[in-house]
Amino acid sequence: MEDVKTDSRRLEELNIEERRKKILELLHQEGKVKVVELSKLFAISEVTIRGDLDALEKEGLLERVHGGATSQYRTYYNMNFHDRMETNEEEKRRVAVEAASMINDGDTIILGSGTTPLYVVRELKDKKNIIIITNSLSVAQEAGHNKNIKFVLLLGGNFNTEYQFTSGDDAISQLAMYKADKLILSSDGVSAEYGVTTYHHLEAELNRQMIARVSKTIVVADYTKIGRASFAHIIGTDKVDCLITNQNANKDELAAFMDRGVEVRLV
Repeated sequence: MEDVKTDSRRLEELNIEERRKKILELLHQEGKVKVVELSKLFAISEVTIRGDLDALEKEGLLERVHGGATSQYRTYYNMNFHDRMETNEEEKRRVAVEAASMINDGDTIILGSGTTPLYVVRELKDKKNIIIITNSLSVAQEAGHNKNIKFVLLLGGNFNTEYQFTSGDDAISQLAMYKADKLILSSDGVSAEYGVTTYHHLEAELNRQMIARVSKTIVVADYTKIGRASFAHIIGTDKVDCLITNQNANKDELAAFMDRGVEVRLV
């Protein structure tokens, strides 16, 4: 935090919201922050800093540890697929309900991998004659239980056993043979500055090809993904038609998306 300390006078003047935003910026840069160092940096008591960290933890933006906090997202990256399904479950379900409402009977849709698309499939029970193209084994299996889905096309390719998705040249070549109405794309980060990003760099090119094969790209992301940037870039904001997220997502980020002409739906 040495570079930030040179601007200590300005940091002392930040209000609560600005200070907490700065804490998150430091956390994003360094992966971990300490109460003692933050107290010195902002020239406020350790009690106040602990209060800030506790409040940010309740919002799901970090994880408290002894003496400070770590990025909640680093913990999320280390989770298996089942544990990810249970993280922010209600928020993801609300996003999924809204995404499903945008699907019409007879649509052909591409569903990316991730937990939120799996929630979307579960909300398609009242839709008829839907065709699904996906690189997610979990999505394909779930869709198989829905009698209203006409058929499911599972893209072949290199299979990620931990997170249950395919990628690579074979999946891309197969996808090139099809066209769809809508794409439901999940991500690990959605940022006005960095666009839509993913932790899984091998899947990024397949995601870009999915976007090229549809008429409408719908990005689904719970509020913890908004304002974050992950390892591999997928697309910029100019390629997103609609973003669905939660009411408590970062308002500045949402405003920036809307300024760029993206339809933003809050649930």
